[in-house]
Amino acid sequence: MKSIYRKFAGVAALAFGMALTGCDDYLDITPPSQITPEVYFATADQLGAYCINYYGTGYGGAFSTFDNGGSGYQFYLDNDQGTDNEGGTNDKFFDGSSKVKVGQSGGSWYFYNINNYNYFLETVLPRYEAGAISGTETDIRHYIGEMYFLRAQEYFVRLKALGDFPIITTTLPMDTEILVEASKRSPRNVVARFILEDLDKAIDMLSDGTTTGGRVRITRDVALLLKARVALYEATFEKYFAGTPFVPDKAAGWPGASKDYNADFVYDNATEVAFFLDEALKASREVIKNHPTLTANNKQIPGSTATTFDGNQYYNLFATNNPSNMDEALMYRVYNLDVAGGHCLNQYISGGRGYTQEFANAFLMANGLPIYDANSRYAGDDFVGDTKIGRDSRWQIFMKAPGEYVYADNATEDQRVGEAQRRRTDEVIKAPALISGTTSRFTTSTGYHKAKGWSSNSAYARGGQDLTSCILFRSAEAYLIYLEAAWEKYGDALDSEAWGYWSTLRTRAGLPADAKVTINATDLDKEEYTSHDFGLYSAGQRVTSKVLYNIRRERRCELMGEGFRWDDLIRWRALDQLKTKRYFKHGCKFHGPMFEWFKATFRGSNITAYATNYKFDQADANANNISSPTDTEGGFNGDASYYSLLRVSDRNDWYESGYSWRMAHYLNPIAENHFIESAADKATVSTSPIYQNPYWGTTHDTPAQQ
Repeated sequence: MKSIYRKFAGVAALAFGMALTGCDDYLDITPPSQITPEVYFATADQLGAYCINYYGTGYGGAFSTFDNGGSGYQFYLDNDQGTDNEGGTNDKFFDGSSKVKVGQSGGSWYFYNINNYNYFLETVLPRYEAGAISGTETDIRHYIGEMYFLRAQEYFVRLKALGDFPIITTTLPMDTEILVEASKRSPRNVVARFILEDLDKAIDMLSDGTTTGGRVRITRDVALLLKARVALYEATFEKYFAGTPFVPDKAAGWPGASKDYNADFVYDNATEVAFFLDEALKASREVIKNHPTLTANNKQIPGSTATTFDGNQYYNLFATNNPSNMDEALMYRVYNLDVAGGHCLNQYISGGRGYTQEFANAFLMANGLPIYDANSRYAGDDFVGDTKIGRDSRWQIFMKAPGEYVYADNATEDQRVGEAQRRRTDEVIKAPALISGTTSRFTTSTGYHKAKGWSSNSAYARGGQDLTSCILFRSAEAYLIYLEAAWEKYGDALDSEAWGYWSTLRTRAGLPADAKVTINATDLDKEEYTSHDFGLYSAGQRVTSKVLYNIRRERRCELMGEGFRWDDLIRWRALDQLKTKRYFKHGCKFHGPMFEWFKATFRGSNITAYATNYKFDQADANANNISSPTDTEGGFNGDASYYSLLRVSDRNDWYESGYSWRMAHYLNPIAENHFIESAADKATVSTSPIYQNPYWGTTHDTPAQQ
């Protein structure tokens, strides 16, 4: 109940570093916390200032961006949350009982922003209807639309984390009876429909941003794209979790059925899935209609030579400090050192997470064939750079390989990726730097270095000086949403629009326009062997449609490094198979030609020998920093030459467990105190109107039950 109740207490409008018309008005306005509601919300500018206050990325912020000072760098470095796309771990994949537990308090059950959003709407709407707000009609409506968007976004976060959630549309008094009543959870499909209703209101009121800040603020097209995203998420979640307690099906053990207030609730899975698919198709189609051209990709690899920089607009979409001339960027954040400071993305990205070998193997060849096809002309993976030869352009430009140049503006500093610092005049580099503390400052945890957002401006590599813009929404996602929703609706017999949108994405990626070239060459057994793709599965069963798998592959490759993978795996129910099958993920082919090349190249030189930097099979396992070349159990299909990311030391918890899964982890647990505070006697959990998510208990410090 304490989580629900929070009196209106706005804070100073955050300097969002945006190039806004009338920006001074937003920065200088008296903070809402220091002014009474009677004199606030009287002008369009005041509405805009209140809304932008919630754009921030800190606690409860609406958008994940590169926080000033670097605390938000995980958005692009750890963005896929330790999935099969990247290095690192995620505690939800641990098969033991000590990593994820029911909390005593806190968690995702909170209403701070929701209460403030409701305050805005219940205060502003009557004033707007009474004509009591000064400013242009367009601006006033736009900012009201922003608030509907923000509330929808907030509820979408809760939907993904908890599923069923209370729908609250007014601020609440500190009255126990009212607060307990407000704690009742609405079924997830009802919550999702509420989100779409809010977005419809936002779409109706939002403008294109011409007079309200342009694409650095929420616009109508952004609301359409979020609507399509939410609708696809819910459609696929409900489809793949049909017949389980995760959807509001009383016959399947839905925990909400235990509460009297759900006695009359009726749920039809097929109807709900169809509804959300139709909404996803309609909204994504409109975004595409408004933005029919994607950012050009000239296939040039930035930094492939000392002079190949800044020539590829597709790369620059993510690496520029101002994407205003790129129509694909529907919403983005820009930074200004004089207004709000820079961030630290490029400082971290030069030595951060890398892509996995499994992810590398998922990318097609430029001829549209999978790497295992006899006619693919795949150059192999003995060296990281070899994996880029003749590949999908996205792998070529958004993964930096050893020997590639980094900064275009400084010929005296180290310029190239790989083991041992190299300047422009030095010899070719073939081996990646896998651990920090070596002679290279460009390290990667897997050998396959992330490059999305990596600027060629060396000044941005200094902490707090990075001005690289953050893309928040882009139109290419709408193409992917339509494509997937069309398959879920029509199956392999996709409509012509879907084939056309797919062709547009593939052409930009440098692949044959006709997706059937790839579909006809796809062998799902070989896909599993080469990529171990989690997306091959739904509900514990491997998908049988080559069309569906390639749609999922397209999404995985197009959105690489942008933070979508975790949500996709959850909504596809793509992790059940891990309950009975250990999974180890891998980096590059470390124990092979790359290792031998380095030893031969630098034997007798001043540079520290490769073999002394990288330690394995040490008497003290804690001294290891790379996996063993004899570890076939943790090897890639039994091949120990690949860096086994979880098998560096047998003292590590992950060494034996690998990746596993518990069904409960598809949703977060609700913390214990929320049940206690809302219980009739403040002690008996069963008397609370709140019910726990499937396979979680209500006692703190307890793990998932299954």
